[in-house]
Amino acid sequence: MLHLENVVLCRESQVSTLQSLFGELPHVFVNCVECFTLRLLLEQILNKLNLLSSSEGEWSAHITCETFNDFVRLFKQKITEAENLKDQTVYIVLDKAEYLRDMEANLLPGFLRLQELTDRNVTVIFLSEIVWEKFRPNTGCFEPFVLYFPDYSIGNLQKILSHDHPPEYSADFYAAYINILLGVFYTVCRDLKELRHLAVLNFPKYCEPVVKGEAGERDTRKLWRNIEPHLKKAMQTVYLREISSSQWEKLQKDDTDPGQLKGLSAYTHVELPYYSKFILIAAYLASYNPARTDKRFFLKITSLVTLQLLTLVGHDDQLDGPKYKCTVSLDFIRAIAR
Repeated sequence: MLHLENVVLCRESQVSTLQSLFGELPHVFVNCVECFTLRLLLEQILNKLNLLSSSEGEWSAHITCETFNDFVRLFKQKITEAENLKDQTVYIVLDKAEYLRDMEANLLPGFLRLQELTDRNVTVIFLSEIVWEKFRPNTGCFEPFVLYFPDYSIGNLQKILSHDHPPEYSADFYAAYINILLGVFYTVCRDLKELRHLAVLNFPKYCEPVVKGEAGERDTRKLWRNIEPHLKKAMQTVYLREISSSQWEKLQKDDTDPGQLKGLSAYTHVELPYYSKFILIAAYLASYNPARTDKRFFLKITSLVTLQLLTLVGHDDQLDGPKYKCTVSLDFIRAIAR
């Protein structure tokens, strides 16, 4: 338990809950990003299950599987043959489960009914950062039991990000940098992976005065004045990743406006809150239709403006209210409307 809490920081209660539910029970863990086709996914599950059921040192042949029907048959066969799994519940853990949406339509409903289809003690666990409503099949399926993990607080993020400090710098120095980073970005970004990316990307600029001998590790004000303009530039590309890390480093060296550097747009990979999608689609339609058709649907659009998916084209002091224009393409609207 102590080892898990050290690996998964600030999730002590969740780790304790999961461990009390599952303990050291037999399980197969599969990443849906690595297994990006139906065949890869099913074969990975079956071959890991094969290793789980085999005796130590026993050789087992590679299992091939083309369809979900074959998977059900082979799964039943493997559980029946395995003496050590007969009276136990087997857990299949699918990480990044949202990628199942891009596979065959029968896959997600099939996994949800796997216990019924195989007549065996099996539980499928879907791990995802996306709410269930965003990948529920239109054809209907069994409703899973949903267990939500709360978002990290600013204190949690400070502790986790500070844990990543480079060995050549003191923990206090890096913690001070993380405190500055969160002070700038926490209001618009609370995603741990994005904040980690920003921390790594901007840390060399924060260290610059120390490396040049112009400031010490405790000269917080001088370090802040050096990094502040660069963090403000980074605010313009948070989440969207319109420029690569190498382009961002060039931008910082050349003191260039981020708007002048455009790489491969990552707009199509942004996962928005469920109802924000409807607002953005409505904004797109309103932006490309006559003003008389605008029914003023926009009540809560602050987050979309922050992400630069909408932009203010009017003035705040206009009598009929501010006007916004949708800045994304039709392809992006089609992508989020799936």
